[in-house]
Amino acid sequence: MAPSAAGAANRFGFGARPTDLRSIGSDPIGWLDQQLNGDAPGVGAVGLQSSSQVLMQVLQRKQSQRAATPGQPLQKLGQLYRPIYLAEAQARLRSAVESERPWIERLVHFWSNHFAVSADKLAVTGIAGAYEREAIRPHVLGSFTSMLLAVEQHPAMLLYLDNQRSIGPNSRAAALRLRRHSTAGRQPTRADINENLAREALELHTLGVGSGYTQTDVTTFAKVLTGWSVSGGPGDDLANAGRFEFRASWHEPGEKTVFGVRYRQDGLEQGLAVLHTLARHPATATHIATKLARHFVADEPPPGLVARLAHAFLDSDGDLPTVYRALLESEQTWSTEVGKFKTPTDYIVSAYRALQVTDGDERRSFATFELLGQRPWSPGSPAGWPDRTEDWDGAAALYKRVEWAAALAARLGSRRVAADLAPAVLGRRLSERTRLAIGRADSATQALTLLLASPDFMRRPA
Repeated sequence: MAPSAAGAANRFGFGARPTDLRSIGSDPIGWLDQQLNGDAPGVGAVGLQSSSQVLMQVLQRKQSQRAATPGQPLQKLGQLYRPIYLAEAQARLRSAVESERPWIERLVHFWSNHFAVSADKLAVTGIAGAYEREAIRPHVLGSFTSMLLAVEQHPAMLLYLDNQRSIGPNSRAAALRLRRHSTAGRQPTRADINENLAREALELHTLGVGSGYTQTDVTTFAKVLTGWSVSGGPGDDLANAGRFEFRASWHEPGEKTVFGVRYRQDGLEQGLAVLHTLARHPATATHIATKLARHFVADEPPPGLVARLAHAFLDSDGDLPTVYRALLESEQTWSTEVGKFKTPTDYIVSAYRALQVTDGDERRSFATFELLGQRPWSPGSPAGWPDRTEDWDGAAALYKRVEWAAALAARLGSRRVAADLAPAVLGRRLSERTRLAIGRADSATQALTLLLASPDFMRRPA
Protein backbone atom coordinates (compact mmCIF):
# COMPACT_ATOMS: atom_id res chain seq x y z
CA MET A 1 0.00 0.00 0.00
CA ALA A 2 1.28 3.45 -0.87
CA PRO A 3 2.11 5.79 2.03
CA SER A 4 -0.71 8.19 2.81
CA ALA A 5 -0.84 11.63 4.36
CA ALA A 6 -3.24 10.36 7.02
CA GLY A 7 -0.90 7.47 7.81
CA ALA A 8 2.03 9.83 8.19
CA ALA A 9 0.16 12.20 10.49
CA ASN A 10 -1.59 9.57 12.58
CA ARG A 11 0.78 6.60 12.63
CA PHE A 12 3.93 8.63 13.18
CA GLY A 13 2.63 11.82 14.70
CA PHE A 14 -0.10 12.65 17.19
CA GLY A 15 -2.87 13.00 14.65
CA ALA A 16 -3.64 15.55 11.98
CA ARG A 17 -4.76 19.13 12.37
CA PRO A 18 -7.36 20.30 9.83
CA THR A 19 -4.72 21.65 7.44
CA ASP A 20 -2.02 19.01 7.93
CA LEU A 21 -3.06 16.48 5.31
CA ARG A 22 -3.12 19.16 2.66
CA SER A 23 0.35 20.30 3.73
CA ILE A 24 1.72 16.76 3.65
CA GLY A 25 0.28 16.24 0.19
CA SER A 26 1.63 13.41 -1.95
CA ASP A 27 4.98 13.09 -0.17
CA PRO A 28 4.29 11.73 3.34
CA ILE A 29 7.73 10.11 3.63
CA GLY A 30 9.41 13.37 2.69
CA TRP A 31 7.32 15.23 5.27
CA LEU A 32 8.42 12.83 7.98
CA ASP A 33 12.03 12.67 6.83
CA GLN A 34 12.33 16.45 6.94
CA GLN A 35 11.37 16.44 10.61
CA LEU A 36 14.52 14.46 11.40
CA ASN A 37 16.76 17.35 10.39
CA GLY A 38 18.28 19.56 13.07
CA ASP A 39 17.99 19.29 16.82
CA ALA A 40 14.87 18.13 18.60
CA PRO A 41 12.59 21.06 19.47
CA GLY A 42 12.54 22.15 23.09
CA VAL A 43 9.53 22.58 25.31
CA GLY A 44 8.31 26.12 24.79
CA ALA A 45 6.95 26.75 28.27
CA VAL A 46 8.80 29.26 30.43
CA GLY A 47 9.55 28.86 34.11
CA LEU A 48 10.20 25.13 34.10
CA GLN A 49 12.96 24.12 36.47
CA SER A 50 15.84 21.73 35.94
CA SER A 51 15.97 18.58 38.03
CA SER A 52 18.90 19.98 40.03
CA GLN A 53 16.95 23.20 40.73
CA VAL A 54 13.98 21.21 41.99
CA LEU A 55 16.07 18.97 44.24
CA MET A 56 18.08 21.93 45.49
CA GLN A 57 14.86 23.72 46.36
CA VAL A 58 13.68 20.70 48.33
CA LEU A 59 16.95 20.49 50.27
CA GLN A 60 16.91 24.20 51.05
CA ARG A 61 13.32 24.07 52.29
CA LYS A 62 14.11 21.07 54.45
CA GLN A 63 17.05 22.89 56.00
CA SER A 64 15.08 26.09 56.62
CA GLN A 65 12.17 24.17 58.16
CA ARG A 66 14.48 22.24 60.45
CA ALA A 67 16.13 25.48 61.55
CA ALA A 68 12.82 27.29 62.10
CA THR A 69 10.91 24.46 63.79
CA PRO A 70 13.37 21.90 65.14
CA GLY A 71 11.74 18.61 65.95
CA GLN A 72 8.57 19.44 63.98
CA PRO A 73 7.39 17.42 60.94
CA LEU A 74 8.63 18.78 57.62
CA GLN A 75 6.30 20.07 54.95
CA LYS A 76 5.19 17.12 52.87
CA LEU A 77 7.16 16.72 49.66
CA GLY A 78 3.97 16.14 47.70
CA GLN A 79 2.90 19.70 48.44
CA LEU A 80 6.17 20.98 47.02
CA TYR A 81 6.21 18.73 43.98
CA ARG A 82 2.62 18.82 42.75
CA PRO A 83 2.66 22.32 41.16
CA ILE A 84 5.94 21.48 39.44
CA TYR A 85 4.56 18.19 38.16
CA LEU A 86 1.35 19.79 36.83
CA ALA A 87 3.27 22.55 35.05
CA GLU A 88 5.56 19.99 33.40
CA ALA A 89 2.62 17.82 32.30
CA GLN A 90 0.82 20.81 30.83
CA ALA A 91 3.94 21.94 28.96
CA ARG A 92 4.37 18.45 27.56
CA LEU A 93 0.76 18.35 26.39
CA ARG A 94 0.97 21.76 24.75
CA SER A 95 4.18 20.80 22.93
CA ALA A 96 2.53 17.70 21.48
CA VAL A 97 -0.66 19.52 20.47
CA GLU A 98 1.01 22.52 18.86
CA SER A 99 4.11 20.92 17.35
CA GLU A 100 5.03 21.43 13.71
CA ARG A 101 7.24 18.33 14.03
CA PRO A 102 4.82 15.89 15.62
CA TRP A 103 6.90 12.83 14.80
CA ILE A 104 9.67 14.13 17.03
CA GLU A 105 7.18 14.64 19.85
CA ARG A 106 5.97 11.06 19.47
CA LEU A 107 9.56 9.83 19.51
CA VAL A 108 10.17 11.75 22.73
CA HIS A 109 7.18 9.98 24.28
CA PHE A 110 8.32 6.61 22.91
CA TRP A 111 11.81 6.87 24.41
CA SER A 112 10.53 8.34 27.66
CA ASN A 113 8.36 5.25 27.99
CA HIS A 114 11.21 2.92 27.01
CA PHE A 115 13.37 4.44 29.75
CA ALA A 116 10.44 4.78 32.11
CA VAL A 117 10.45 6.38 35.51
CA SER A 118 7.31 6.89 37.56
CA ALA A 119 6.03 9.98 39.29
CA ASP A 120 4.12 7.62 41.58
CA LYS A 121 7.35 7.44 43.51
CA LEU A 122 7.50 10.64 45.53
CA ALA A 123 11.20 11.23 44.97
CA VAL A 124 10.54 11.34 41.21
CA THR A 125 7.33 13.38 41.16
CA GLY A 126 8.98 16.77 40.92
CA ILE A 127 11.62 15.82 38.36
CA ALA A 128 9.87 13.41 35.98
CA GLY A 129 9.24 16.20 33.47
CA ALA A 130 12.76 17.56 33.80
CA TYR A 131 14.09 14.04 33.23
CA GLU A 132 12.31 13.84 29.89
CA ARG A 133 13.58 17.29 28.90
CA GLU A 134 17.16 16.63 30.03
CA ALA A 135 17.87 12.96 29.32
CA ILE A 136 15.46 12.04 26.51
CA ARG A 137 14.58 15.02 24.32
CA PRO A 138 18.15 16.25 23.61
CA HIS A 139 19.20 12.77 22.38
CA VAL A 140 16.13 11.65 20.45
CA LEU A 141 17.83 12.68 17.19
CA GLY A 142 21.28 11.58 18.30
CA SER A 143 22.77 8.23 19.24
CA PHE A 144 21.30 5.53 21.40
CA THR A 145 24.54 5.38 23.37
CA SER A 146 24.33 9.06 24.30
CA MET A 147 20.73 8.69 25.42
CA LEU A 148 21.52 5.57 27.44
CA LEU A 149 24.37 7.28 29.28
CA ALA A 150 22.24 10.36 29.99
CA VAL A 151 19.37 8.23 31.30
CA GLU A 152 21.39 5.99 33.60
CA GLN A 153 23.13 8.97 35.20
CA HIS A 154 20.04 11.11 35.63
CA PRO A 155 18.82 11.72 39.21
CA ALA A 156 15.29 10.64 38.29
CA MET A 157 16.43 7.18 37.18
CA LEU A 158 18.85 6.76 40.07
CA LEU A 159 16.22 7.77 42.63
CA TYR A 160 13.45 5.76 40.97
CA LEU A 161 15.51 2.56 41.07
CA ASP A 162 17.16 3.29 44.43
CA ASN A 163 20.74 3.27 43.19
CA GLN A 164 21.70 6.43 45.07
CA ARG A 165 22.53 4.39 48.19
CA SER A 166 24.01 1.29 46.58
CA ILE A 167 27.35 0.61 48.26
CA GLY A 168 29.88 -2.05 47.36
CA PRO A 169 30.33 -4.53 50.25
CA ASN A 170 34.11 -4.34 49.86
CA SER A 171 34.28 -0.60 49.23
CA ARG A 172 36.10 1.91 51.41
CA ALA A 173 32.77 3.29 52.63
CA ALA A 174 31.62 -0.17 53.70
CA ALA A 175 34.83 -0.78 55.62
CA LEU A 176 34.50 2.59 57.34
CA ARG A 177 30.92 1.80 58.34
CA LEU A 178 31.98 -1.48 59.91
CA ARG A 179 34.77 0.20 61.89
CA ARG A 180 32.44 2.92 63.17
CA HIS A 181 29.83 0.44 64.29
CA SER A 182 32.44 -1.70 66.02
CA THR A 183 33.98 1.33 67.75
CA ALA A 184 30.56 2.46 68.94
CA GLY A 185 29.81 -1.01 70.30
CA ARG A 186 26.93 -1.55 67.87
CA GLN A 187 26.21 -4.69 65.90
CA PRO A 188 28.21 -4.36 62.65
CA THR A 189 26.03 -4.16 59.53
CA ARG A 190 27.37 -4.73 56.08
CA ALA A 191 26.75 -2.27 53.30
CA ASP A 192 25.15 -3.86 50.27
CA ILE A 193 24.30 -3.30 46.65
CA ASN A 194 20.93 -2.53 45.11
CA GLU A 195 20.26 -4.50 41.92
CA ASN A 196 17.30 -2.52 40.57
CA LEU A 197 19.16 -0.26 38.14
CA ALA A 198 21.39 -3.05 36.86
CA ARG A 199 18.44 -5.37 36.27
CA GLU A 200 16.32 -2.83 34.43
CA ALA A 201 19.27 -1.60 32.38
CA LEU A 202 19.82 -5.14 31.11
CA GLU A 203 16.23 -6.34 30.87
CA LEU A 204 14.41 -3.22 29.71
CA HIS A 205 16.86 -0.58 28.50
CA THR A 206 19.32 -2.63 26.43
CA LEU A 207 19.52 -6.42 25.89
CA GLY A 208 15.92 -7.39 26.62
CA VAL A 209 14.33 -10.49 28.10
CA GLY A 210 15.63 -13.78 26.73
CA SER A 211 18.92 -12.34 25.54
CA GLY A 212 20.95 -14.72 27.69
CA TYR A 213 22.13 -12.61 30.62
CA THR A 214 22.08 -14.32 34.02
CA GLN A 215 21.43 -13.35 37.61
CA THR A 216 25.21 -13.30 38.05
CA ASP A 217 25.39 -10.65 35.33
CA VAL A 218 22.77 -8.59 37.18
CA THR A 219 24.62 -8.85 40.49
CA THR A 220 27.99 -8.06 38.95
CA PHE A 221 26.62 -5.12 36.98
CA ALA A 222 25.03 -3.83 40.19
CA LYS A 223 28.50 -3.86 41.74
CA VAL A 224 29.79 -1.96 38.72
CA LEU A 225 27.15 0.71 39.34
CA THR A 226 27.87 1.15 43.05
CA GLY A 227 28.70 4.77 43.76
CA TRP A 228 26.39 6.08 41.01
CA SER A 229 24.40 8.48 43.14
CA VAL A 230 22.84 11.92 43.50
CA SER A 231 24.54 14.79 45.28
CA GLY A 232 22.77 16.33 48.21
CA GLY A 233 23.40 13.94 51.07
CA PRO A 234 25.00 14.74 54.42
CA GLY A 235 28.39 16.35 53.93
CA ASP A 236 27.85 17.05 50.22
CA ASP A 237 28.50 20.43 48.64
CA LEU A 238 25.02 21.92 48.28
CA ALA A 239 26.17 23.90 45.25
CA ASN A 240 26.01 20.62 43.31
CA ALA A 241 22.89 19.25 44.98
CA GLY A 242 20.52 17.36 42.74
CA ARG A 243 23.17 16.37 40.19
CA PHE A 244 24.71 13.05 39.31
CA GLU A 245 27.62 12.23 41.57
CA PHE A 246 30.00 9.31 41.48
CA ARG A 247 30.96 8.41 45.03
CA ALA A 248 34.33 6.72 44.55
CA SER A 249 34.51 5.49 48.13
CA TRP A 250 31.22 3.60 47.65
CA HIS A 251 32.35 1.78 44.51
CA GLU A 252 33.04 -1.97 44.67
CA PRO A 253 36.69 -2.32 43.64
CA GLY A 254 38.19 -4.78 41.18
CA GLU A 255 37.79 -6.15 37.69
CA LYS A 256 34.35 -7.48 36.77
CA THR A 257 32.79 -9.60 34.04
CA VAL A 258 29.37 -8.67 32.69
CA PHE A 259 27.69 -10.66 29.91
CA GLY A 260 30.94 -12.34 28.96
CA VAL A 261 33.09 -9.21 28.79
CA ARG A 262 35.87 -8.49 31.28
CA TYR A 263 36.17 -4.87 32.46
CA ARG A 264 39.45 -3.74 33.97
CA GLN A 265 38.50 -0.07 34.20
CA ASP A 266 38.29 1.51 37.62
CA GLY A 267 35.59 3.63 39.22
CA LEU A 268 33.13 5.56 37.07
CA GLU A 269 34.83 4.48 33.85
CA GLN A 270 33.93 0.87 34.54
CA GLY A 271 30.20 1.58 34.46
CA LEU A 272 30.52 3.76 31.38
CA ALA A 273 32.44 1.01 29.60
CA VAL A 274 29.74 -1.58 30.36
CA LEU A 275 27.01 0.74 29.07
CA HIS A 276 28.96 1.43 25.87
CA THR A 277 29.24 -2.32 25.27
CA LEU A 278 25.56 -2.95 25.99
CA ALA A 279 24.49 -0.11 23.70
CA ARG A 280 26.27 -1.75 20.76
CA HIS A 281 25.23 -5.35 21.38
CA PRO A 282 23.19 -7.20 18.70
CA ALA A 283 20.61 -8.19 21.33
CA THR A 284 20.08 -4.52 22.13
CA ALA A 285 19.63 -3.76 18.42
CA THR A 286 16.94 -6.44 18.14
CA HIS A 287 15.22 -5.33 21.34
CA ILE A 288 15.06 -1.70 20.23
CA ALA A 289 14.03 -2.65 16.69
CA THR A 290 11.18 -4.79 18.00
CA LYS A 291 9.84 -2.04 20.25
CA LEU A 292 10.00 0.59 17.49
CA ALA A 293 8.26 -1.69 15.00
CA ARG A 294 5.59 -2.63 17.54
CA HIS A 295 4.95 1.00 18.42
CA PHE A 296 4.76 2.38 14.90
CA VAL A 297 3.51 -0.57 12.85
CA ALA A 298 1.76 -3.49 14.58
CA ASP A 299 1.32 -5.29 17.87
CA GLU A 300 3.05 -8.27 16.26
CA PRO A 301 5.66 -6.55 14.08
CA PRO A 302 6.83 -8.25 10.85
CA PRO A 303 10.09 -10.14 11.51
CA GLY A 304 11.58 -8.78 8.31
CA LEU A 305 11.00 -5.21 9.46
CA VAL A 306 12.55 -5.93 12.86
CA ALA A 307 15.62 -7.40 11.17
CA ARG A 308 15.91 -4.37 8.88
CA LEU A 309 15.80 -1.95 11.80
CA ALA A 310 18.27 -4.01 13.82
CA HIS A 311 20.73 -4.00 10.92
CA ALA A 312 20.35 -0.23 10.57
CA PHE A 313 21.00 0.13 14.30
CA LEU A 314 24.16 -1.95 14.22
CA ASP A 315 25.51 -0.62 10.92
CA SER A 316 25.15 3.00 12.10
CA ASP A 317 26.47 2.36 15.61
CA GLY A 318 23.09 3.22 17.09
CA ASP A 319 22.48 6.43 15.13
CA LEU A 320 18.77 6.89 15.77
CA PRO A 321 17.82 8.98 12.69
CA THR A 322 19.31 6.20 10.55
CA VAL A 323 17.04 3.68 12.28
CA TYR A 324 14.01 5.97 11.91
CA ARG A 325 14.68 6.37 8.19
CA ALA A 326 14.94 2.60 7.78
CA LEU A 327 11.49 2.40 9.38
CA LEU A 328 10.14 5.04 7.00
CA GLU A 329 11.56 3.47 3.88
CA SER A 330 10.38 -0.08 4.53
CA GLU A 331 7.43 -1.26 2.47
CA GLN A 332 6.29 -3.38 5.43
CA THR A 333 5.81 -0.26 7.52
CA TRP A 334 3.14 1.02 5.19
CA SER A 335 1.55 -2.26 4.10
CA THR A 336 -0.11 -3.05 7.43
CA GLU A 337 -3.81 -2.30 6.99
CA VAL A 338 -4.97 -2.27 10.61
CA GLY A 339 -3.79 0.81 12.45
CA LYS A 340 -2.54 0.78 16.04
CA PHE A 341 -5.17 1.42 18.69
CA LYS A 342 -4.53 4.75 20.36
CA THR A 343 -3.34 4.91 23.93
CA PRO A 344 -5.14 7.46 26.11
CA THR A 345 -2.35 9.98 25.54
CA ASP A 346 -2.57 9.44 21.76
CA TYR A 347 -6.31 9.86 21.91
CA ILE A 348 -6.31 13.05 23.96
CA VAL A 349 -3.55 14.75 21.97
CA SER A 350 -5.02 13.76 18.60
CA ALA A 351 -8.42 15.12 19.64
CA TYR A 352 -6.90 18.43 20.68
CA ARG A 353 -4.90 18.62 17.45
CA ALA A 354 -7.96 17.86 15.34
CA LEU A 355 -10.07 20.42 17.19
CA GLN A 356 -7.20 22.93 17.53
CA VAL A 357 -7.77 23.42 21.23
CA THR A 358 -5.60 22.98 24.30
CA ASP A 359 -7.04 22.76 27.77
CA GLY A 360 -5.43 25.65 29.62
CA ASP A 361 -6.50 24.41 33.03
CA GLU A 362 -3.64 22.30 34.44
CA ARG A 363 -5.78 20.46 36.95
CA ARG A 364 -8.59 19.67 34.50
CA SER A 365 -6.00 18.57 31.94
CA PHE A 366 -4.40 16.27 34.51
CA ALA A 367 -7.83 14.91 35.46
CA THR A 368 -8.44 13.96 31.82
CA PHE A 369 -5.33 11.80 31.65
CA GLU A 370 -6.17 10.27 35.00
CA LEU A 371 -9.74 9.53 33.92
CA LEU A 372 -8.62 7.76 30.75
CA GLY A 373 -5.93 5.80 32.56
CA GLN A 374 -2.59 7.25 31.54
CA ARG A 375 -1.33 9.89 33.94
CA PRO A 376 1.87 11.52 32.63
CA TRP A 377 5.03 9.71 33.71
CA SER A 378 3.10 7.25 35.91
CA PRO A 379 3.39 3.74 34.47
CA GLY A 380 2.85 0.88 36.84
CA SER A 381 6.39 -0.43 36.55
CA PRO A 382 9.84 0.30 35.07
CA ALA A 383 8.62 -1.53 31.95
CA GLY A 384 6.58 1.56 31.06
CA TRP A 385 3.08 1.72 29.61
CA PRO A 386 2.00 -1.30 27.53
CA ASP A 387 1.95 -0.92 23.77
CA ARG A 388 -0.64 -3.41 22.55
CA THR A 389 -4.30 -2.90 21.65
CA GLU A 390 -5.49 -5.49 24.17
CA ASP A 391 -4.14 -3.35 27.00
CA TRP A 392 -6.26 -0.32 26.11
CA ASP A 393 -9.51 -1.32 24.36
CA GLY A 394 -11.55 -2.73 27.24
CA ALA A 395 -15.23 -1.85 27.45
CA ALA A 396 -14.87 0.34 30.54
CA ALA A 397 -11.96 2.25 28.98
CA LEU A 398 -13.91 2.85 25.77
CA TYR A 399 -16.92 4.08 27.72
CA LYS A 400 -14.74 6.64 29.50
CA ARG A 401 -13.40 7.86 26.17
CA VAL A 402 -16.91 8.33 24.82
CA GLU A 403 -17.91 10.23 27.97
CA TRP A 404 -14.89 12.51 27.65
CA ALA A 405 -15.52 13.03 23.92
CA ALA A 406 -19.12 14.03 24.64
CA ALA A 407 -18.04 16.50 27.32
CA LEU A 408 -15.42 18.04 25.03
CA ALA A 409 -17.90 18.29 22.18
CA ALA A 410 -20.44 19.93 24.49
CA ARG A 411 -17.88 22.59 25.45
CA LEU A 412 -17.22 23.40 21.81
CA GLY A 413 -20.83 23.26 20.67
CA SER A 414 -21.24 24.39 17.06
CA ARG A 415 -17.78 26.01 16.87
CA ARG A 416 -16.45 22.87 15.13
CA VAL A 417 -18.17 21.19 12.18
CA ALA A 418 -17.59 17.44 12.33
CA ALA A 419 -18.59 16.86 8.70
CA ASP A 420 -15.74 19.13 7.60
CA LEU A 421 -13.25 17.96 10.20
CA ALA A 422 -13.63 14.23 9.55
CA PRO A 423 -12.15 14.12 6.03
CA ALA A 424 -9.62 16.81 6.92
CA VAL A 425 -8.05 14.81 9.78
CA LEU A 426 -8.72 11.21 8.66
CA GLY A 427 -8.28 11.53 4.92
CA ARG A 428 -8.92 8.36 2.94
CA ARG A 429 -9.21 6.40 6.20
CA LEU A 430 -12.60 7.98 6.92
CA SER A 431 -15.08 5.10 6.57
CA GLU A 432 -18.45 5.47 4.91
CA ARG A 433 -20.10 4.26 8.11
CA THR A 434 -18.55 7.07 10.16
CA ARG A 435 -19.30 9.67 7.48
CA LEU A 436 -22.96 8.67 7.38
CA ALA A 437 -23.27 8.63 11.19
CA ILE A 438 -21.88 12.15 11.41
CA GLY A 439 -24.21 13.35 8.65
CA ARG A 440 -27.27 11.96 10.42
CA ALA A 441 -26.43 13.44 13.83
CA ASP A 442 -29.13 15.50 15.55
CA SER A 443 -26.78 18.32 16.53
CA ALA A 444 -23.27 19.68 16.03
CA THR A 445 -22.35 18.39 19.48
CA GLN A 446 -23.55 14.89 18.70
CA ALA A 447 -21.78 14.90 15.34
CA LEU A 448 -18.50 15.87 16.98
CA THR A 449 -18.94 13.19 19.62
CA LEU A 450 -19.55 10.58 16.91
CA LEU A 451 -16.35 11.62 15.14
CA LEU A 452 -14.19 11.46 18.27
CA ALA A 453 -15.79 8.18 19.40
CA SER A 454 -15.59 6.48 16.00
CA PRO A 455 -13.34 3.47 15.36
CA ASP A 456 -11.68 5.55 12.64
CA PHE A 457 -10.54 8.14 15.18
CA MET A 458 -9.75 5.63 17.92
CA ARG A 459 -7.01 4.10 15.79
CA ARG A 460 -3.85 5.47 14.23
CA PRO A 461 -4.69 4.69 10.60
CA ALA A 462 -2.08 3.12 8.36
